[in-house]
Amino acid sequence: MDHKLMQSFVAVAEELHFGRAAVRLHISQPPLTKQIQQLEQAMGVRLLERTKRKVELTAAGRVFLDKARAVLHQTGQAVELARKAGRGETGHLSVGFIDAAIYSVVPAIVRQFTERYPEVELSLTDLRIPNQVKLVAERQLDIGFVHPPIVHKALRVESIVVEPLIVALPEAHRLAAETEIALADLAPEALIQFPRSINPSLYDEIVELCRSSGFSPRIVREATPKQTIIGLVSVGLGVSLLPACLANLRRSGVVYRPIRGRNLSIDTSIIYRCEQPSPVLSAFLAIVRETVKPIPTGVGPAECLN
Repeated sequence: MDHKLMQSFVAVAEELHFGRAAVRLHISQPPLTKQIQQLEQAMGVRLLERTKRKVELTAAGRVFLDKARAVLHQTGQAVELARKAGRGETGHLSVGFIDAAIYSVVPAIVRQFTERYPEVELSLTDLRIPNQVKLVAERQLDIGFVHPPIVHKALRVESIVVEPLIVALPEAHRLAAETEIALADLAPEALIQFPRSINPSLYDEIVELCRSSGFSPRIVREATPKQTIIGLVSVGLGVSLLPACLANLRRSGVVYRPIRGRNLSIDTSIIYRCEQPSPVLSAFLAIVRETVKPIPTGVGPAECLN
C-alpha cells in the first residue's frame, strides 16, 4: 500500500480536519481530499465520515488508524536504521590485533570509536600476524593491527605507529641504574624473546642488530605472549628486547630502559581489504587516523598488488 496515502490518512484522522491536516502535510486541501478518496477506493471501505461541519472516523477507520500508525513507525525505524548503517553508525566490526598493540594504539582507538559509534558491535581478538592476514583476506576479519612486512595482493597496508626497541630488565639487574643501555652491554645476558615463527622478520632484525653491535644474542628462552616474557623478566630469568609500547605494561620487578645508539624502528600497521570499505570500516579507519600521530614519511597506504 502507498505509504503516502497512509500518511495522509493518519494526518486527517488525528486532526479530524482536512484543512489542518493539509497544513501539517504541506499540501493544499484538494489533493489531500483526493488522496483519501484513492485510499478508500483501494481498500473498498469508508474510513472517514465527513460533512461540512466535522470529520469523524468510521469503525473501519479507527481499526485502520492503529495499524497505519504502527506501519509508519516501523517504516520510519527501518529508514533510520538504513541511514545509520550507511553512515557506519550501526553494524558489526571485527578487529584483530597483535599482543603489543594492546599496549600502544588499540585502547585509545577503541575508546574513541565506541564513544562515537555506540551502536556498532565491536569484536576484538588477539591473533598472530599470519592468522590476521588469512582472516582479513578471507573476509572473516575486517581489519588487523600487525607488524609488517605484509605482502598480499588482496590487502592494503597502512603504517600508523613507529617505535624503537627498549630493554626490559629485572629491577635488581646490574644495568637497571643506567638511564640508557648500550646494546653491546647485553652480550653476556640471557635473552627471553618471542618465537621466530610469530614474526620472522622482526626476530631476524633483532638478531642482526645484536650482531652489528658485536655479539650473537644468547636467546635462552622463547615465550608468548609478551606479557609472559615480562613475567619471566620480573623473576630474574633474563632480559628482553621489546617494542617501546611494552613499557606501558607495568609489572613489579621490571624496569624498562631505552637503547643507546643504533636501534630498530618497529612499525605497527593496519591491514584491510583493497575493496571499497564498508561504511562501518570507513568510520573505524577515520578514527584510527584521527587517534594516531601521522607518520612523517610522505608515504600513504601500500597499494594493492594486481
